[in-house]
Amino acid sequence: VNTRSLHIGRRFSALNADEDLEMGNVYVMFPMKRVNSFVSAGDMGALLLTANSVSKRVSIGSLRILPEENYCEKSTLPKLNLDDIEDFSSEEFKHRLSLCRSKKPLLETIAEEPVCLR
Repeated sequence: VNTRSLHIGRRFSALNADEDLEMGNVYVMFPMKRVNSFVSAGDMGALLLTANSVSKRVSIGSLRILPEENYCEKSTLPKLNLDDIEDFSSEEFKHRLSLCRSKKPLLETIAEEPVCLR
């Protein structure tokens, strides 16, 4: 539920499955059994208390943004060399791979009805 649509006395307006989340909005999850119920003051109070406790835990001084250079350095970590492992046998590995069949999905044609028949 988008918090901008929460109003006391109105029904919850759940997001559609294909609706995209927007930047800058705050979203809250409620149980599905509450979909057709009304928003109460208790719901808004619980939301307010949670938001206040989160904002107290996060302070500007404790947040740090790493420069992009540090992120790139982490991605260049050394890779595992399988030649150093004594028990590794390429023949055995190839045999195991040959036994594992890759499952291809069954693609079936979707029968669509014309729009004018609806």
